[in-house]
Amino acid sequence: MANYAHNEVLVSTEWVSQHGADAGVRVVEVDVNTASYAEGHVPGAVGWAWDSQLCDTVRRDIVPKDAFEKLMADSGISNDTTVVLYGDNNNWFAAWAFWQMKVYGHADARLMDGGRVKWLAEGRELSTDTPSPAPASYKASGPDNSIRSFLPQVSAAVESGSVELVDVRSPEEFTGEILSPPGLPETCQRGGHIPGASNIPWVKACAADGTFKSADALRAIYRDAGISGTKPIIAYCRIGERSSHSWFVLKYLLGLDNVTNYDGSWTEWGNLVGAPVSRGA
Repeated sequence: MANYAHNEVLVSTEWVSQHGADAGVRVVEVDVNTASYAEGHVPGAVGWAWDSQLCDTVRRDIVPKDAFEKLMADSGISNDTTVVLYGDNNNWFAAWAFWQMKVYGHADARLMDGGRVKWLAEGRELSTDTPSPAPASYKASGPDNSIRSFLPQVSAAVESGSVELVDVRSPEEFTGEILSPPGLPETCQRGGHIPGASNIPWVKACAADGTFKSADALRAIYRDAGISGTKPIIAYCRIGERSSHSWFVLKYLLGLDNVTNYDGSWTEWGNLVGAPVSRGA
């Protein structure tokens, strides 16, 4: 691994191949395309559906605490389990699951560097068997909202200029040319970005094989975009999953402490009556 601030939060595909079935380790796949898991996954991995298991299915919110506890227990995860997350799209929703696990205080969560695309590219073993782990006992803490930003905080920060805003969406979403990535339905009434935000697409953090770039390369990406880390940083995207990925980079790979994920993101801001919107580069 590159010299990150927290090397322990990343494991390689080789590590998963050797240790994924170890006692005390649980591998979990979380994909944008929830059908991918059934087509073949890391042997022994359980699959979580982001749109039904990692959210409140009645109101728009992350998974409630009691449902999170049940999901973990049903997945054979106890409080001291090492959970290794991976998924498609270079770990979009795996990072979202990681962020929610930190909201609820899970100590040892990691990402498989390169995600599903690297596992497949290396021709590693796939399984279509759905494991049935023995239920565990799980008690969540929190929620720890110190790593999460809500609309009132973001609105106040925009007005005061007291934070550095990172919009991690594509340039076309940032400028308002399009409202969402093709094929993804959650959208907004207006296109554009929060005034004062810097556009640093999440994908810039990834190398061609899906792994994270080196710490020096990541630091340069943010520095060149004007993000100094001298103020609190708020990352946002469309619904919070891509900004979880950038939050992971900023907080765990670069070691910046005061970083939050605004998971309301553009589907909230872009639907607000009277909210300020900027367009263009």
